[in-house]
Amino acid sequence: MPGSVAGSDSRRQRLLLMLDWLDSHRDVRRLVQTTLQKTLREAAGPELFSTTGLPREPAFFSELGERITKFILPRPPAQHDLSALFAAIFPDPADADWLLELDHVTLGRLAKLCTDEGIVHAYIKQIDEALTYLAAMIVAAGVSPAFRQRLDPNVSLQATPFMALRRELEKFCFIRHHDAAALRSVKMLVAVCQAQTDRIYADLDEHGVSIGLVYNVERMRAQLVRVGRLIDLRTATLLTPQGAGQVQALLADLIRAQHARGSVPALVRRSFSLLARKMVERNASQGEPYLVRNRREYRAMLKAGSVGGIGAAIIVLAKHAATGGQIRFSEGLAATLVYGIGFMLITALGGVLAARQPAVTAPALAARMGELDSHKGLRRLLKEIGWLLRSQAAAVFGNLLTVVPAMALLTGVVLLFKGSGPFTTAEAQARLESLSLFGMSPFYAMLTGVLLWLSSTAAGLADNWFALRQLRAAIAYHRRLVHALGAARSERLARWIERHVPGVAGSLSLAILLGMGPVVMQFFGLGIDVRHVTFAASSVAAAAGSLGWSSLASSEFWLAILGLAAIGLLNVGVAFGCALSLALYAREVPERPRHLALRTVIRRFARSPGMFLLPSTWDDDVDPVAPSRAGGVVAPEEPPRKRTGNGF
Repeated sequence: MPGSVAGSDSRRQRLLLMLDWLDSHRDVRRLVQTTLQKTLREAAGPELFSTTGLPREPAFFSELGERITKFILPRPPAQHDLSALFAAIFPDPADADWLLELDHVTLGRLAKLCTDEGIVHAYIKQIDEALTYLAAMIVAAGVSPAFRQRLDPNVSLQATPFMALRRELEKFCFIRHHDAAALRSVKMLVAVCQAQTDRIYADLDEHGVSIGLVYNVERMRAQLVRVGRLIDLRTATLLTPQGAGQVQALLADLIRAQHARGSVPALVRRSFSLLARKMVERNASQGEPYLVRNRREYRAMLKAGSVGGIGAAIIVLAKHAATGGQIRFSEGLAATLVYGIGFMLITALGGVLAARQPAVTAPALAARMGELDSHKGLRRLLKEIGWLLRSQAAAVFGNLLTVVPAMALLTGVVLLFKGSGPFTTAEAQARLESLSLFGMSPFYAMLTGVLLWLSSTAAGLADNWFALRQLRAAIAYHRRLVHALGAARSERLARWIERHVPGVAGSLSLAILLGMGPVVMQFFGLGIDVRHVTFAASSVAAAAGSLGWSSLASSEFWLAILGLAAIGLLNVGVAFGCALSLALYAREVPERPRHLALRTVIRRFARSPGMFLLPSTWDDDVDPVAPSRAGGVVAPEEPPRKRTGNGF
């Protein structure tokens, strides 16, 4: 900030020195004035006023491609385009700051140097042309089916505020003198159109987010803001201090918009922010049932984790039988099929797989981050973090408590019927070595954490797509379904499908990522594998069973056990970190609450790690922030919530 202030001061000082020097050298001033005025007369201004800094393409991906192309390729010369000259005069976004800091006297001196009555009159006409163009673009989007379906489809086209805005703008532009009534009418319609875009956002919040529609709404909002600026500029007398101030404000806006429009990240951030927030909200609602609040819920999560552990043992053996440990395309498809069927069975039986919950529970925590302006908000957040970590601990413990005995039992069955373990000696030894703490397992575990987060993102996208397409209503009122099942059963079926779409999408996407991910990486020459703590523990048990009791005394076995601990921590930590980062970005949580929550959690975990892992050390009647006389803390008890086993 100090550097930018110093830069603004130096630019302003150079400008003043230049004006003073020109005033003292009349011949040079006359030449400069003639050149500037000739340039402004010959340059075409409507492009500057109507499109500079605004999205030009009709769709998001065409706009994205156009920005990338402009970033990569050199720009052709534009001899009569004032917008190109404008970009060359103000190449730095900070130019808007020093331009706004100029006083009216300096602005008046600049205006006399660059303009005269003829140029002002010509540019008022160009402003009218820009207003006409912007009104046509606003009407084209405002009366489109995508907009009208989300507003009031029964209103006639001529009665929409967008058509009314175009009519009033045409009347306003034809008026030669200032008309207060026409000005009020146009400004009121601009505000009404902006309110219509707010209604569309409210509809998107309820019925799902479309990237293309968000782009068009943002485009219309920017155009409406530009219309307001141009109206203010047109109603001011440009050669007066008030008119100079309006020109100053418009030019500053154009500078900022010009540089923002060239930014690809800015376009993606604006267009995807609402979709990210919508996915975060839906993931937060899915993650609420996975927060463990008391002993009963802890036991329920432990039981669900036990079911997931048994399913994971079966998945590991089935995957090995289907692929033979190879990483090829056909084996990748077979592994994907095994994972998909296994995950769906675990879901149907009410089980959970460790390290999946953070991806859907972190958004629920991010929702509390904005409430940290009080001791009560921080206490609430700490309690929910404790609930989340206890949920993870219960899921991991449940998986590990059953996956090892289940794999040992399955290994015994294989030994009984086959005469040897599920793995050959070489395969078992290779499995133990690949899971060693000092190998690549920690890196693969972090990658798997990212895949777990991506699967939850896919679940959120599927849920948003289902809502956007209004498939619940389409299924509930489908003619053949209603005829076959009846109206009530069709409605129940639609609700059941809506409730399970995210879980199914998350399971199938995770199956594809775990099954085909190593195959794709192998295709690009990257020997990258996946490491999930439950599947890795099952592999260790199967390898030890194949090698016999002697393997328990080997260093490879114990290094693999240490590797399992690292894999579990990294699976959970990376999945949680990615999900929480997206949630914080989508909810625009300030930096201070984030740092405050992080410091408090680290201090509390360092003092009492058991309270984040075991229910016996932190019940519902414990306040994690305020100490009591016995060293614990007290808070009101919350009623336990019913758990549903419809996801991992």
